[in-house]
Amino acid sequence: MTEHPARTPARAHPRDRIRAAFADAGVTGWLHAADIDSGAQIDVGADRSVVTASVHKLCLLVALHEHAETGRLNLTDQTECPRDGRTAGPTGLSAMLDPARLSLRDAAYLMMAVSDNTAADLLLERVGLDAVNGTTERLGLTRTHAVQSFRDFIATIREDAGQGGPQALADPQVLARMRALDPGRTNHSTPRDMTRLLGAIWRDEACVPEHGAAVRRLLALQVWPHRLASGFPFDDVHVAGKTGSAPTLRNEVGVIEYPDRGRYAVAVFTRAASPAATLPAADAVIGTAARIAVDALRGSGAASVHGA
Repeated sequence: MTEHPARTPARAHPRDRIRAAFADAGVTGWLHAADIDSGAQIDVGADRSVVTASVHKLCLLVALHEHAETGRLNLTDQTECPRDGRTAGPTGLSAMLDPARLSLRDAAYLMMAVSDNTAADLLLERVGLDAVNGTTERLGLTRTHAVQSFRDFIATIREDAGQGGPQALADPQVLARMRALDPGRTNHSTPRDMTRLLGAIWRDEACVPEHGAAVRRLLALQVWPHRLASGFPFDDVHVAGKTGSAPTLRNEVGVIEYPDRGRYAVAVFTRAASPAATLPAADAVIGTAARIAVDALRGSGAASVHGA
C-alpha cells in the first residue's frame, strides 16, 4: 500500500502516517504496537473495544495449552468430527465432507493455520468459554471477553442479515443492527490487550516454555500472506499471526521478529466503509500500518512514541 505523499510527509509522526494510511485504504483503524523487550509502544486508538472475530481463536489456543499444562487434557487426545452439524466456514473441517477423527493439537493447527471454524468449536467444547475467559483474566486482559462460540457468531450474522442473505450487507441499516459488528454483543478485546497477550506468549509468561513454543509454532504456520505479513516481505523477517474477519471487519494480531532479535507485537483492527468481501487495499493496509509502527519502534523515533 503506497502512502499518500500529501498526507504523510517524511517528518510526520508515525501515528499520523498510520491514520493517513487507514484513510487512503477506506477503513477506520485501531492499532497498538509494542517492542516485546523494551516496552516502547505506539498507540492509534489502542484502547478501543473491537470485535475480535477469529482473532479470539488465539485466546482459545492459550487456554487449550493451559489445560494441557495442568493435566486437564492431553493434546494427543482424539476428537470426533461428524459429517453433519459443522460450523460454517470456507476452510479445513468446515469445508470437508466426510467424518474425521484427529488429535486436539491437530485441530488446533487447523484452527490457527487456516482459521477453521469447526476445529475451533471442537476445541471450545473441550475447554469451555469460562476457561477461555479465565485465561485472559489471569493474564490481566481486562478488556477481553468471549461470550459465544464461533458457530453462534456466524449464526447471528445470518439471522441479522435476514432473508436478503449476503446481498443484504449492502444495506447500511442491516449492518447497523448486526450483533457480530458490535463489540458489546460478541467476543471482543482491544488492540492493547492483544499485544499484551502476544508479549506474554513470546516471553513464556502465558504458558510454560514447552507450551509457549507450541503456541508460537502454530501462529507461525498461518497461511495468509495478504494482511500483516504483506508489510514485511523479507526472507530474514519472521511474521507469526492470527487473522479475524466479519462483514466490513479485517483484523490481524501477530509478532514480527528481525534477525537482530528485535521482536514486536502488533494488533491491527479495521472496519471498511464498503461491505464488499474483496477489498485488497483494506487487507494490505494492515501490513502497511504495522510496518510504519515497527519501523518507528526500531528507528530513532522509538523514544518519541514510547507511551504514545
